[in-house]
This record gives sequence, structure tokens and C-alpha cells, in this order.
Amino acid sequence: MDIICNNCQSKFKISDEKIPAGKRTTVACPKCKGYITLKPQKGSAGGRATRSNNSYDATEKPFDFIEEEGLTALVCESNPMVRKTIIQALDLLEYQITEAESTRDALKRMRYHNYDLFVVNEHFDTDNPESNGILLYLERLSMNVRRFMFVALISSRFRTMDNMLALNKSVNLIINIKNIDDIGKILSRGITDNEYFYRIFKGTLKELGKA
Repeated sequence: MDIICNNCQSKFKISDEKIPAGKRTTVACPKCKGYITLKPQKGSAGGRATRSNNSYDATEKPFDFIEEEGLTALVCESNPMVRKTIIQALDLLEYQITEAESTRDALKRMRYHNYDLFVVNEHFDTDNPESNGILLYLERLSMNVRRFMFVALISSRFRTMDNMLALNKSVNLIINIKNIDDIGKILSRGITDNEYFYRIFKGTLKELGKA
């Protein structure tokens, strides 16, 4: 099906089988990163469509569908048992979860999707935690984009909820691997604190006429 982004007017294709039937969903535009709403229609599962020979072919791109107002999370963890624990916790927090297979896979997905939450093991796909490709990519994002993401670092070196080290590592929260069984509670507290901080920050910007 040919789809048009109402925000940037870009055209692209997506396989019909990737569109959930009879369900209102959204997909991130691969060009502007804005969300496109796909409304169920009679005889079609897609949204606004058009015919175009010059459309952007996104059939093989890593599209993940999310429900309206749904929160999404990208999990970058190699250990199957730890990954299972993380996924169970995120599922209870009602996140729609994507599991990255490698740094390359994660970066490809991040290119086409704006995730709300990242859970990244410092040793994911690398022996040197200081050269973790995902963390380096997130660190280099502009603050206008980065402040809307929450990054939780899974570490064997640092203490859980060490705020100074989290700031030093350009992440929002550190979770020591020894506390992984409590990741749900730790994430919930960290995300709540982060939302409270930015609520004050955004309110201050509004008072100053900068928002």
C-alpha cells in the first residue's frame, strides 16, 4: 500500500500484511519521524493511500506498529535471562517492546522510530562499555530530541540510581545488574522523577516565553 505522511508529504510503500486489520494504529514516518495514523477502512487495513511511481519504498524497513498514545521501548540486552526479566517488567509497565539483535539492528530501528524508553546493557554487542555504539549515538542527539527519551543503563560497574554517574554517562538512570529483578520498580521511580523534573522545566520555559 502507498501511504502519504500528512506532516512532510513524503510517500512510501508498506506491505499490506504488516498493517493490522481492523485496528487503528500509528507508524513513524521514515523521513520526518512524525507519526502517521492508519485508520481501518472497509476492504483495507491502511490509512491515506495514493498511487505513485516515485514513492519511498519502505517495505523492508523495520516498521513497528504502535497503538494510539502507546509507549515504546527498545531493549538492548544480550543475556537471554536478563532480557526476559526486562521484558516482563516493561510489559507490566505497558510498553510496546522491540528487542534489538545487535548494535547495527538497534541503530537501524532508531533511524525509523522514536522510542520513549531505551534499556541498554553497557556491554551490549561490545567488549568495551566505553565504545557502546548505541550509547554514543544517543549521547550525540540534540537535546531537543534527547529530552523526550529515557535511557536506562544496565551496568555491572556502577551503583543503581547513582545520579552523578548517570549524568556523567549521559543516561537518565543506572541499574546495576545485581538489582535486575527489581527493574520494574526502579524504572517506574526513575521515569516518574524524570517526568516531574521536565514538568517543572517546561513550565519554567513557558513562563519565560520560550515554549
